[in-house]
Amino acid sequence: MSYAERALRTLSAGNRTLLRAQDEQTLLQEMCRVIVELGGYRMAWVGYAQNDEARTIRPMAHLGFDEGFLELGRFTWAEGESEGSRGPTAQAIRGGKPVVVQDTTKLLGTQLPVPLAETLRRGYASIAAFPLIIEREAIGNLTIFAAEADAFDECECSLLAEMADDLAFGIATLRMREQRREAEETIRHMAYFDALTDLPNRGSLNARLAEEIAQAQQENQSMAVLLMKVGRFQEISDTLGYLEGDHLIVEMAKRLLHIAGPNKAVARVGEDEFAIIMPRASAEAATRVAHNAMREARDPVNFAGLAMDPHAYIGISLFPGHGNTPETLLRRAKIAAVQARRTACKYTLYKGTEDRESTQRLALMSELRSAIDQNELLLYCQPKVAIRSGEICGAEALVRWQHPQHGMIATGEFIALAERAGLIMPLTRWVLEAAFRQSYAWFERGIRRPLSVNLSAQDLRDPRLIDRISGLFATWALPPELMQFELTESALMEDPAGALETLGQLKDLGVELYIDDFGIGYSSLSYLQKLPVDSLKIDHSFVASMLTNAGSEVIVHSTVELGHNLGLGVVAEGVESEALWDHLQELGCDTAQGHFVGRPIPTAQFDEWEAQSPWSHPAPDGASAGVLH
Repeated sequence: MSYAERALRTLSAGNRTLLRAQDEQTLLQEMCRVIVELGGYRMAWVGYAQNDEARTIRPMAHLGFDEGFLELGRFTWAEGESEGSRGPTAQAIRGGKPVVVQDTTKLLGTQLPVPLAETLRRGYASIAAFPLIIEREAIGNLTIFAAEADAFDECECSLLAEMADDLAFGIATLRMREQRREAEETIRHMAYFDALTDLPNRGSLNARLAEEIAQAQQENQSMAVLLMKVGRFQEISDTLGYLEGDHLIVEMAKRLLHIAGPNKAVARVGEDEFAIIMPRASAEAATRVAHNAMREARDPVNFAGLAMDPHAYIGISLFPGHGNTPETLLRRAKIAAVQARRTACKYTLYKGTEDRESTQRLALMSELRSAIDQNELLLYCQPKVAIRSGEICGAEALVRWQHPQHGMIATGEFIALAERAGLIMPLTRWVLEAAFRQSYAWFERGIRRPLSVNLSAQDLRDPRLIDRISGLFATWALPPELMQFELTESALMEDPAGALETLGQLKDLGVELYIDDFGIGYSSLSYLQKLPVDSLKIDHSFVASMLTNAGSEVIVHSTVELGHNLGLGVVAEGVESEALWDHLQELGCDTAQGHFVGRPIPTAQFDEWEAQSPWSHPAPDGASAGVLH
């Protein structure tokens, strides 16, 4: 058999090895085996070029008459006259081309990695070294030894070089496959594990929970889900920074892993939430674990010298009693955690009442949004009466919601719904448009009755508020004195500087401004002096109790004097009786509003009410006109 035929057979067998190889090391070793056992060569070895300081060549695989050969020398691909640097393998790696030594006896005096005597003793008569090139870089070598001198003719070298190229391609393919596998594993890990704690995330927990539920159903067993909320996470993140917030979460994860032990799955299911799955667990067992967890969770966490309680609390839901799906069990455990916050022990089993209330609340939020969009709300007005003259001097616009199934929804309830659902601004827009329409209707009939609209803290932060109100004035061509705006003291104190700017812009429109619920917002006198307001409205809680509570009477009296000293009008809310009216009159209060004056009524009925009201025919000297029914 000719050398070329031997090389061709080796190439063919090598290709089959490439197709079957599953990992890099096996490929290298099998290629050496093919070269020696099927090709009939004396020895073959594969090395990888290292980029260390010595430019080492690290043997990766070898076979043949090689016992101890690769341990005898120091293989390097470095430039220079050092030992081994002029050997064929080093030259092949450096030059990126095959290097052939047809007769090793002629290497006498050459600096080789292994003494020539050892090469000859093993019967290595000729050597061919081929670079393994990936992306134009020699990453290593395939070196083959033959027992015959002049074994590597041009044809054989060409075939073996092709084999080396195929080996390099195989190495690159396996590495690419491994990189892809590692990338896929990384993506899978990112998809199912939390980056900060390396705990399973919500998606991973849902899958595990579904498996545990199926197992529990099959075995007729119960199971529990514990959900812990870390109450102080947001405060620490906002105050000390995100890194300290992360430190808190990592510390709580360690504690939970220690508490849970090996048989319970722990996961991070939210920014400040962890869950524990307890297979085959009763309510008693779950409560016991929650008790132990809270004992450790309450230990302070250190933050750069500060020791702070994490303020954790735990909710527990049970299969099958509280649900049979992962979503239901997690949701009800979270509801229980909120319930636990109000308990002394800070953990509790799920109770269904709040869940049903939450469901109803969500439905009402959706229906409220629809009511706003479909213009299904009602505008009511509550009259204001000047105490000195006893005449109606304006009205406050109030929104009401007549629900088709639940009837009239309490104002406080649907305002709270609007706040939770992010509907305050849409609700205010509805009230503004309805109030401007009503004021225009009165103005067209010659009735100059100022109508006031309440603005919330959220409305003050609305960058389009001033443009919207300016647009309504332009649309309806109303005199500015016919629209008034009321802002609570607490709303003004949320962002004093921003509120001051917004009030200034409103005042530039020529409208009157009121501070509503005055007395409960703790504003300073210096701040009050800066506000471009026209009147104070004393909170109804002080007015209603001023005849029986000396402290309330002092507050009402002082507010009247304060307002007048600042050149402001004073409105008393919550005037429910003639006795309150009379006392307010004695104190010099300017305006009264409350059930004694008039209850909130639909705007369509306001004219009829006014025509029949005693306030349309005030008593002499502003005396009370009697109780209104």
